[in-house]
Amino acid sequence: MQILPSPRLAPYIKSYTVITIEKALKDEVFYPSGYVDLIINISGGFAATIINGKQKDTPDIELLGHLTLPTRLTAAKGTSVLIARIYPYASTLFFSDPLSEFTNYATDMYDIAKSESRDLYDRIMQAENLSSKINILEIYFLQQLKKNESRLKKATTVQTLSQQLIMDHYQLNLPALAKSSGLSERYIQKLYLMNIGISPSAFAAVIRFNKSLQNVLNTSESLTAIAYECGYYDQAHFIKEFKKFTGIPPSATRLSLIKNDTDLQQALNIGF
Repeated sequence: MQILPSPRLAPYIKSYTVITIEKALKDEVFYPSGYVDLIINISGGFAATIINGKQKDTPDIELLGHLTLPTRLTAAKGTSVLIARIYPYASTLFFSDPLSEFTNYATDMYDIAKSESRDLYDRIMQAENLSSKINILEIYFLQQLKKNESRLKKATTVQTLSQQLIMDHYQLNLPALAKSSGLSERYIQKLYLMNIGISPSAFAAVIRFNKSLQNVLNTSESLTAIAYECGYYDQAHFIKEFKKFTGIPPSATRLSLIKNDTDLQQALNIGF
């Protein structure tokens, strides 16, 4: 179930999604989406992420930073989570620490702001229905947005730069980007690390990967056709980068879509 945010938060929050695990999952592939996810366990069920071989049990409420490594998901049947998917440039408006500190890591929000996060979780769990739970979460985001409004200009700059990357067919030309934006290459690098958590080149690779992933999961196009359409040099380059993010080749991903729940794959794995 996916719910759109209020108009005030729509520029910063992509969606709220409730995922209920219909059958137990073990080491399910979890792809880098290009987004930061705030994940609330609303069922008390068990789930864990495995990033770079290290398992992290999902706490009451966690922040899943940008992923650039093969990642797996294990979850018990019946586990339900509420996910707030945050646009990549906007995370800095809601969380105080540099986003690079959350990259490739699932962080317990109690370790960041224990009292505030516990209060948020308790109020969400006491709410009688999903609409009320999301309303509480939206109030939290609006409060954070007001507190961090001084960061809005930089976040908007990163948004504009990222849109240019997409227009440039997912290829990063940092000197050209610097020239067109009137910013130095070094400053652009710093903006991305502080506001997104990864470098401009890493971000370009993630959004290029996500474009290819949509084609792999939703079309019968050949890998060669997908490679050229998504800005890779050739099929070998495409397969190498794909495996870097997932640990498996594109052909295996197509098979996993047939084997597992389509809605789950789409909700978890599709970014841009």
